[in-house]
Amino acid sequence: MNKQEYQFEFEVYDSITDLSKEDAWLLIEARKVTQHAYAPYSHFQVGAVARLDNGEIVSGSNQENASFPVGLCSERVLLASAASLFPKVPLKTIAISYHNDNGESNHPISPCGMCRQSLLEYEMRLKHPIRLVLGGMEGKVYIIGRASMLLPLSFTADDLS
Repeated sequence: MNKQEYQFEFEVYDSITDLSKEDAWLLIEARKVTQHAYAPYSHFQVGAVARLDNGEIVSGSNQENASFPVGLCSERVLLASAASLFPKVPLKTIAISYHNDNGESNHPISPCGMCRQSLLEYEMRLKHPIRLVLGGMEGKVYIIGRASMLLPLSFTADDLS
């Protein structure tokens, strides 16, 4: 038997005031974008805002649907918009925030499994890491150096070869 270990590091900030000006701006915008979410079922609005390598800004919000599971997460809405509007332009950083009508919005949340897979694929397709800035409406903020760190033992196009 051979044991393997997977580890990753991420930065933890006490609040948005401790971030760089650029990261704080993105997180503030992600907080605002939660207002565009369509979440009548979960009452959990998520917003994502990305800065692309060319300086452009793209956003996305979750869009639910009564016919589960056809709704879309904010991260995948953002990725589809970026790929459509700016094909082949890498994403530099994505800030993700949320507002929970049923409870607190005071800690970072992480992308779901489907979004983790989509972020990984986007990184691989454009051969560029995507930084993640994760935070609620208040409280601690996490910065993860590359989205692919969230998906160890991932399934990729290489597995199809």
